[in-house]
Amino acid sequence: MTFLDVLCVGETMAMVTPAKAESLSQAEECLLGFGGAESNVAAHLAEFGYRAGWASRLGRDPFGDRILGSLTSQGVDVSMVVRDEAAPTGVYFKDPDLGHGARTLYYRKGSAASRMSPEDSGTWPLEQTGWIHTSGINAALSNSCSALTEHLLAEARTTGYQVSFDVNYRAALWNVNAAAPRLLELARMASVVLVGLDEAEILWGCTTADEVSALLEGPRHLVIKDSANEAVEFVREQNAEQSVCRVPAHRVEVVEPVGAGDAFAAGYLAGLLRGDKPADRLALGHSFAAWTLGTRADFRPGHGTRPRK
Repeated sequence: MTFLDVLCVGETMAMVTPAKAESLSQAEECLLGFGGAESNVAAHLAEFGYRAGWASRLGRDPFGDRILGSLTSQGVDVSMVVRDEAAPTGVYFKDPDLGHGARTLYYRKGSAASRMSPEDSGTWPLEQTGWIHTSGINAALSNSCSALTEHLLAEARTTGYQVSFDVNYRAALWNVNAAAPRLLELARMASVVLVGLDEAEILWGCTTADEVSALLEGPRHLVIKDSANEAVEFVREQNAEQSVCRVPAHRVEVVEPVGAGDAFAAGYLAGLLRGDKPADRLALGHSFAAWTLGTRADFRPGHGTRPRK
């Protein structure tokens, strides 16, 4: 095992979507792909030139084979993925937006990934990893996945890696009464937190970036994404001083928004890892997101590899 710049942890599922702009109920042909927040981040970082790994569980089925093969071809280290004989790879279906709003239908209950637990991390090279990236999606999958997320955050204090936590609230996975306190607890433990302002309002009643900052004082880097408007980063220094940076989002034609948040997270982390200034890393996040907004796929390759500093 070589040193990893970033290890991303979370579920990836097979994805089925109509080949044409038509509803699932009418489609004669569909495309088979895959998607997962953390593996999307890993794929973006690998394309950018970082040594990125992805850890999870997949069923021993053709969906799992396809996911592993695709991520490997994208340069992601998948050696930490467990193939589960007793549980399947999750699947989700995307019903396109034809003027009535897009729908995503998840079939992930009892999936292999939902069986992840703190014990899984015992075989991961945490002491040879500079950064762990995970999200609130992983914490919502099951009690054992939630325990794994907390374990990774707590272990960072003694092992030495940093943790970025994308809140990624998904109402389909858990209700706000359960999610709000748990996501707040986990976010306060992270080195870097990324959260949408819309999520923060649903979860914690925050309507401005400053209100989110007041609530989340723990992370050294706090990034609040205000949809198509801007991204704001709060940097907390050891002397208790705080700096704030705001960068407007790019104006782009949106084909589909799914995956753009993961792309932003990857771009921001790529800039943070190579030592970019706040304005530059936020701008890089916007650039990654804008590129992904132009496709129906969760991950769009081709934004180009740039040399790391």
